Amino acid sequence: MRPSRLKTSLTLITCAALWLPGPASAAPAAKPAQVAASVKPPKLVVVMVIDGLPSEQVQRYRGQFGPGGLRRLLEQGASFTDAHQAHGITVTAVGHSAVLTGAYPYRHGIIGNNWIAPDGRQVYCTEDTRYHYIDEETDPHDGTSPANLRVDTLGDQLRYASGNRSKVVTVSGKDRGAILLAGKTGTAYMYMDKTGDFASSTYYLDRYPAWAERFRAAKPQDRYYAKSWTPLLDDRAYADDAPYPEPTTSGTNRFPFTFYSDSGKPAADYYVRLKKSPAVDALTLEFAEAAVDGERLGSNPTGATDLLGVSLSGHDYVNHAYGPESRMSHDHLQQVDRQIAQFFAFLDKRVGMDNVLVVLTADHGFANTAEFSRAQHADALRVNPRALLDKLDAHLAERFGVAKLVKTSLLPEIHLDYAAIERRGLARADVENAAARFLLAQPGIAEVFTRTQLEQGVASTSRLGTLMQRAWNRALSGDLLVVTTPYTIFSSGTSGASHGTPWQYDTSVPLLIMGKRWIRPGEQAGYAEVVDIAPTLAQILHVRRPAGSEGRALTEALR
Repeated sequence: MRPSRLKTSLTLITCAALWLPGPASAAPAAKPAQVAASVKPPKLVVVMVIDGLPSEQVQRYRGQFGPGGLRRLLEQGASFTDAHQAHGITVTAVGHSAVLTGAYPYRHGIIGNNWIAPDGRQVYCTEDTRYHYIDEETDPHDGTSPANLRVDTLGDQLRYASGNRSKVVTVSGKDRGAILLAGKTGTAYMYMDKTGDFASSTYYLDRYPAWAERFRAAKPQDRYYAKSWTPLLDDRAYADDAPYPEPTTSGTNRFPFTFYSDSGKPAADYYVRLKKSPAVDALTLEFAEAAVDGERLGSNPTGATDLLGVSLSGHDYVNHAYGPESRMSHDHLQQVDRQIAQFFAFLDKRVGMDNVLVVLTADHGFANTAEFSRAQHADALRVNPRALLDKLDAHLAERFGVAKLVKTSLLPEIHLDYAAIERRGLARADVENAAARFLLAQPGIAEVFTRTQLEQGVASTSRLGTLMQRAWNRALSGDLLVVTTPYTIFSSGTSGASHGTPWQYDTSVPLLIMGKRWIRPGEQAGYAEVVDIAPTLAQILHVRRPAGSEGRALTEALR
């Protein structure tokens, strides 16, 4: 049962005892820069991804940030104000894959969080039944390895260059967030929904190191039980947010949000509740601190550079539930800002921030809730996927006399039954074009790209087409890629927000790089992409770029 006495309130601000190469739009000519050979590389590279953080939120709320977190990055680092996840299907797995591979989805092979394999089965991006979580239950579609990632990462190159002396450790509230940053040779740890522990898999380890065992045994996730997430700032700070409580989302949606379990003690439903709050991010950073101490990251006795990847998942969960225009999203970012400040303070004591290079970005942005967008006079809709596909199937059956030509779908991708098309003697392009014309006539659909267009490379006559071309893998992707109109989402529900399109609000993400000895502070207005991170780090570290990298080194920000 829900606890009867929930008077304890906790403001969660503590985290320890809290196919186309080249840019989609031309990048400005950058003044050549080299990191001087005499400048020692950083002792520790920290790559941070805030899941689901639109760039506009960083700019909109920057005046409210504390002095040591995001503001420190903005003031002491290079800030790219026109940075993008420059591919069309902007979801978590795809965005995380871009960060340290420097590759687009058509090359790195992670085309979604889930996709349909050629044999018709649904695949989760990091599933691998050859491995299992250590001391945790493992389902067949749980994320346990990077087998589906077809290229290497900057971390892999760092370990190669150092004879495996460099350590690469990643941690996230989501398995895909940790695994796709860790690459092939790093070690990933991820939050477990059923227990609230951080676990790894047998792909990486036979058993946990002692420091991880101690962290798991301490059960820090249980300290939030019967406590609450309350707003950090005064009510006036949230005056420009959407009306509160949110009229466009389900549930009570009122602060304080209390963490509890129906059983009356910490259990799976309680641990899941922690994910939609700042608590999961505080725990992630606390585990990252334990890894720094336990693995001596940044104090490598061989002198090799180490890499720590941290993916904070809570903002994505909050934005999905309430929308990025909400008070909850606004406050969550403020909470995370303070958590990051404490994490930086920890690194200052353990490693010294003068020895640390920090990169912060996001895997994707976010659309506002459709209802909020309509209130702003945007033509935003919720398009029911099942209803749309049923209508398309019926139209194709009537047009060609063949039932079930839509074989399967995970929107925005649709797979057609080419075997049935060939048996009937139909031309593939004719069926594709008929499907595209029908879909384009439906409310909420802006563009449809067909396999024939994508195979011929003719989709990329616009930025939107270029981004969708990059998102499409010939062997894995569907036969139709469907793009909704701006602020419209595929949804069978009546509340919440989403992402996944090539529109600016989904591609535009923060890109902040801070490192006193290597990075020139200041705002950079030129165009940049997340795939530029890996080649930039490779240049600073004097290591080979990842094999699939197509980004450029951001030389304008280098000292």
